[in-house]
Amino acid sequence: MNISPAEYRQRRAQLMEKIGQGTAIFQSAPTAVMHNDVEYVFRQDSDFFYLTGFNEPEAVAVLAPHHPEHQFILFVQPKDPEKETWTGYRYGVEGAKERFGADVAYSIAELEEQLPQYLEKADRIYYHLGRDHHFNEVVLNHWQRLMANYPKKGIAPRALENPHPLIHPLRQIKSQEELALLRQACRISAEAHNRAQLFTQVGHYEYQIQAEIEHTFRLQGALGPAYPSIVATGANACILHYINNDAQIKENDLILIDAGCSYGYYNGDITRTFPVSGKFTPEQKALYEIVLEAQRQAIEAVQVGNPYNQIHDTAVRVLVEGLKELGLLVGDSEEIIKEEKYKPFYMHRTGHWLGLDVHDAGAYKVNEETWLSLQPGQVLTVEPGLYIAPDIKPAEGQPEVPEQWRGIGIRIEDDVLVTASGPEVLTADVPKAVADLEARKN
Repeated sequence: MNISPAEYRQRRAQLMEKIGQGTAIFQSAPTAVMHNDVEYVFRQDSDFFYLTGFNEPEAVAVLAPHHPEHQFILFVQPKDPEKETWTGYRYGVEGAKERFGADVAYSIAELEEQLPQYLEKADRIYYHLGRDHHFNEVVLNHWQRLMANYPKKGIAPRALENPHPLIHPLRQIKSQEELALLRQACRISAEAHNRAQLFTQVGHYEYQIQAEIEHTFRLQGALGPAYPSIVATGANACILHYINNDAQIKENDLILIDAGCSYGYYNGDITRTFPVSGKFTPEQKALYEIVLEAQRQAIEAVQVGNPYNQIHDTAVRVLVEGLKELGLLVGDSEEIIKEEKYKPFYMHRTGHWLGLDVHDAGAYKVNEETWLSLQPGQVLTVEPGLYIAPDIKPAEGQPEVPEQWRGIGIRIEDDVLVTASGPEVLTADVPKAVADLEARKN
């Protein structure tokens, strides 16, 4: 399963239509050092990969629709048999041109010499000033030199703009090829969660569950985890990004697993919470059913034309009403929501875009006042939760939390595709109904 060369060409064409007489520059991701001279596995910058499919470091892609000969230009590492013996095969200059459809390719060593010809007739430069300060200086120096000649030549890129507002809306709407990769990532992630539910038992350690999950990822052809897997038993589930995964599972614990795989650079993201012993306690069940209903109604809000924030607002209303019924919140619901008195129990948003990045590219708001309307082809997570930490401090005017509720953390998360006919849950293969979760031990 791969994105076709035709789709990469289409993506570049769409972006070049937006940049018009400008020139866009994209840099590959840096290599990252794990310790001393050992590097992490390379992961390409998502914008760079979205436009090129090229998966090597030390590369630059340039889009110059105004240039008479070269509209798509790649600068890459040249072939080097000695280095390739140590670090792996490179496409090199010729391979980059032939395999990835560049109009021309150069060695990365030629960047400073060749780049000006693609900038001098542009009306603006699209480049994100990132963390590579040296490359920032390269782009800025070229821009300044061209602007210095503007009075004499009458042409120069008169602005430097971030390309994100142009490319990220393209990334937000997934093609059929992208959806195939996302569905596969979700399928593998779901299989790993189902395996984890069957494997989990009292006495196991969280890292053993993590090992079963990540073993399934690789066994099924995924690149590995899309993010550090969260396996949180008991009160650990009240830590949103808990990744220690070193506690032993105890009787009557709930276990929260938030894990997803990366497949072809596209990501799954699933959370399930279930009772280790096969039976919810009354308090666990009461809170779980509130979260489950909040998620059900929030998923129903994933409809074309709805504002993005309707998903979160729907979940919050259900959570607040449920907590009031249990006596954990008191007062007028609208006031509780307006004054955010629910936040000691629920402190995060109800989801995010999903795609090449786990928290995928794309704005959530059109402007300060207006939320983006949902469109077919968008993929997002829906993940309400309730977290009652052992040391929870209620909002002002709210009651103290009785001991029996403390130390319970619950989150339920699915990946949802926006379609013209309603929400499509891509991760529905993982059970979440109370009866199904309790039946897994029978």
